[in-house]
This record gives sequence, structure tokens and C-alpha cells, in this order.
Amino acid sequence: MKPTLPFVLVLALTACGQPETPEQTDILTVKELASNPGRLKELRQQCQTDRDTLDDVLCKRVADATRKRFYGDGKVPYTPSETPPAF
Repeated sequence: MKPTLPFVLVLALTACGQPETPEQTDILTVKELASNPGRLKELRQQCQTDRDTLDDVLCKRVADATRKRFYGDGKVPYTPSETPPAF
């Protein structure tokens, strides 16, 4: 009885392996979304109206791409001088 118990436990643990999750390869990256403004606008509207049916990861990437398009690369084209102008 004792030698079969470890065998049964090992068998049960191997049978309960991690479930296979489907790979989501069709989700666009933030860079791809930011470079395609038409698709980005379409997905933003879909995320606003049907967020429950769309993937949450996709909607977060759409928001990041929108933010990236708005802010750009983060470099400011104009840097004000250190001393204020005297009027």
C-alpha cells in the first residue's frame, strides 16, 4: 500500500498540469496602432462602446497608442530661457 501511494500522488499531480491558454497573436502592438491612425480611431470607438466584447489588453494598448500619438516622443520643440523676459 505504501509504495503505491507516492505513485498515485505523482500521477495525480502530472494529470493536473497547467491548462493551455490560446496565444493571442492578432493583438496589435502600441507602435503598430500609433502608426495607423484610421485603425486606431476605429478601435477607440469600439473600446468606448463595446469594451465588454473586446479584449481588455487591446483597449489598454489602444489607449497607450493614443497617448503616444498625442504626446509624441516626449521631446519639447521649445525650451524657455532660464531668465524671464523683462518688460
